[in-house]
Amino acid sequence: MSQHNKRVLFVSYLFPPTGGVGVQRVTKFVKHLAEFGWTPSVLTAANPSVPLKDDSLCRDVPAGTIVRTARTREPGYRWKQSVGGGGASSPGPVGTLRDGLRNAARSVANTLLQPDPQILWRSAAIRTGLELLRETPHQAIIATGPPFSTFLVGAALSRQTRLPLVLDYRDEWSISNRYWENKRQGWLSNQVQSRMQRSVLRAADVVMATTPSSATALAELAADSGSFARTTWIYNGFDPDDFRAGTLPPELTTDPVERSRCFRLTCVGTLWNLNPIGPVVRAVRRLIQTAPQLAPLLQLVFVGRRTPEQEAELDLLNGTPVTIRRLPFVAHDQAVAAMLDADALLLLNADVPHAERIINAKAFEYVAARRPVLVVAPRGDLWNLLEDVPESVLRRPADTAGIADALTRMLQQFSTSGRTPSLTGDISMYERREQAGELAVLLDDLERDEPPTMKSALEARLTQTVAG
Repeated sequence: MSQHNKRVLFVSYLFPPTGGVGVQRVTKFVKHLAEFGWTPSVLTAANPSVPLKDDSLCRDVPAGTIVRTARTREPGYRWKQSVGGGGASSPGPVGTLRDGLRNAARSVANTLLQPDPQILWRSAAIRTGLELLRETPHQAIIATGPPFSTFLVGAALSRQTRLPLVLDYRDEWSISNRYWENKRQGWLSNQVQSRMQRSVLRAADVVMATTPSSATALAELAADSGSFARTTWIYNGFDPDDFRAGTLPPELTTDPVERSRCFRLTCVGTLWNLNPIGPVVRAVRRLIQTAPQLAPLLQLVFVGRRTPEQEAELDLLNGTPVTIRRLPFVAHDQAVAAMLDADALLLLNADVPHAERIINAKAFEYVAARRPVLVVAPRGDLWNLLEDVPESVLRRPADTAGIADALTRMLQQFSTSGRTPSLTGDISMYERREQAGELAVLLDDLERDEPPTMKSALEARLTQTVAG
């Protein structure tokens, strides 16, 4: 790292040791940016109210990285989950009273805490961020969300320091509000948050998305908000280092002979209303009827959190010839090992409005795992990314027969030839280091007050395939 590197401040509520897919984008930027002339600093929460921790991600933070923390006044995640309606109702008067109190608490919280409970981090974060920016010169600020309170923090810091601001939309604000866990948005909340979003867009110099369609939608919103921000996108990706040292979760370690007798279809990540298992459950039930001789070969593996609704869907397969293994959230290196162990990987998106603009972050790690991928998702950016990847099978969620047919073909091939061979092809363009280089180009252009120069390269990438 050169002593002449410029500095950029990441405002990220989520940062190691917080776990989950949402933390990896900023962590990998922090890992690689210094190679391209930008030294990162991080402003994050000292006591984040989150469901997942993963200490293994801390090794990606370079030694000497300035990480400043500010305390949030939020309650713990379990409380937020309980008022969000994630628990089951209890029968009788006690249950009715409990549900009533929960609904009242949820209504009050969702009305007062705008745009999200992390607004209780805002004041301390702004104060701590200003202290850091006074102590150490920086050339730019990147605020990444969700949660979108980080955008309010980034905008405040930018306005008070006159540093250029990049808004990194890992997910779109409107999509998150519509589908996010524990969210219950009313008319008033939507109006307040619409004004908040338009305000931060006017404060931004660059709006950055993770997919082309999302960037287009955000560009339209920015223009409608009176913002002069430039809009672009940088994909998520994979880190080759993550594929070198992982150990398989103990729950998946089996006798080699036993392992050779099952076709392991693995899904890594959270199952919830945007990534529902229902379409696959229906297809498996159809498979059991149409190809009963193949069903005992199928082992479905789920690694990660599951909402009660998704657990109930999986319960429909209890007592069938299909084997189901349900693992909790595991450290990222173990999750990668589970991908490498799979015979095929399962990627899910719900067929709901705007989901066609989503590319699951783990899609790139699936490609890096070199395993066949069964994609159950609406047509859109995810299909565009994966349709030319060898052995990828893409089906719409409503296409139960098509999903069942894809599973049947996979099991037939497995029954005759054994494990699927690893795929080949050049996938270096999806490495996290490459994405960090693109971000550095964006920051260089921003510092020179020039239009981004990486856009044409990103557009060209849409025509590339991993087939080499």
